[in-house]
Amino acid sequence: MGSAVTKTQLDNGLTVLLKEMHHAPVITFMIWYRVGSRNEVTGRTGASHWVEHMMFKGTPRFPGNEMERMVSREGGYWNAFTWLDFTAYYETLPADRIDLALQLEADRMVNTEMPPDEVESERTVILSERAMYANEPRFLLDEELTAAAFRVHPYHHEVIGDTADLHSMTRDDLYGHYRRHYVPNNAIAVVVGDFQTDNMLARVSELFGPLAGGEAAAPVRRDEPPQLGERRVTVQGPGDTAYLTYAYRVPGASHPDFPALSLLNAAFAGGSSLGMFAGGGSNRSSRLYKALVATELAASAYGSIAPTIDPFLYSINAVVRAGRTLPEVEAALEAEIARLATEPITQAELDKALKRARAHFIMAGESISGQAQILGAAEATTGDYGWFESILERLRGVTLADVERVRATYLHKRNRTVGWYEPDGSTASDEEE
Repeated sequence: MGSAVTKTQLDNGLTVLLKEMHHAPVITFMIWYRVGSRNEVTGRTGASHWVEHMMFKGTPRFPGNEMERMVSREGGYWNAFTWLDFTAYYETLPADRIDLALQLEADRMVNTEMPPDEVESERTVILSERAMYANEPRFLLDEELTAAAFRVHPYHHEVIGDTADLHSMTRDDLYGHYRRHYVPNNAIAVVVGDFQTDNMLARVSELFGPLAGGEAAAPVRRDEPPQLGERRVTVQGPGDTAYLTYAYRVPGASHPDFPALSLLNAAFAGGSSLGMFAGGGSNRSSRLYKALVATELAASAYGSIAPTIDPFLYSINAVVRAGRTLPEVEAALEAEIARLATEPITQAELDKALKRARAHFIMAGESISGQAQILGAAEATTGDYGWFESILERLRGVTLADVERVRATYLHKRNRTVGWYEPDGSTASDEEE
């Protein structure tokens, strides 16, 4: 994957990852905070995502209405995202202009103000965003299904948060969340691109080194208890299309079973299984496609497993074709999963899955920004920036016996939550009335 990564920890606890890539005069700078919806409590759900919005409102030195113009004027772009386990901010700029990104992120790590009027304005924006999701069948089904699958662990709520909390949270709640989690010892700075490592490390140290570390955030200790039987949810809402999801509880990225589960999904459903930055999807040669799509039961079908800190879900999803029914599609999916036990994944299927996974990963890492995302996500999720690279070796070590073992361990009825989305034929405007 190119040159080596230099990993350093500053005295204040900031983790710094540097990787030189000199094929273009461009640099991506990212700051990853180890805080996402996983770190929220009831009454404060959605705080991480809301704080992400507030970070774009600016500081005294970098006012919100100026920041975007400053980045754009230098020929760059910037954005951010919040997920279950982390929040990340990034800028990609010409190499000789990247110092703006370092200055901006060092400043807003400590000087974001969150004026009350801006908080209220953003409350309206986020509530509107939340209301838009209420018109999306996939979101509605996923929210109900995940809440049923996780009754104790904070993975049970959506990243955007619960509507009740979005109404009740105060400016002090948000600012407290920011001050508690946006500290150097809870952050990872990732720089990838056309620079010299020694010079970049010196500049990162100069800007971020003086910032005070904070108290370690409280660990998440609300482990989900074992599931004692299949759970089922049915959601009815707008649209004309039905959806089916099987979601199995599976371990997080650091667990030794994760590579075998990844290849089981890749072989059965066709996805790369290397997570949100490494491609995925389905293909016509997979068993899932042949059983559901080629038979014209489903318009599409795919599997999804992402690397997470704590145990999460391996989901198998199908979009029901017009004229077919949810019971028909579920019966076919159930039969195909049962066939995995009597006709296990073959060596040819496993080899093809590994080849596809490797190709998706290589493509994801070809760009400078892709490399920065891979390194940051791995470090934030597992504490090891090399996780994505080392997992390729672990995938190559997966045997057919490993695949069969994880199938038998995790893909059974007691360990799953089943979700049906039944369209009621209404439109979004009908629902709002």
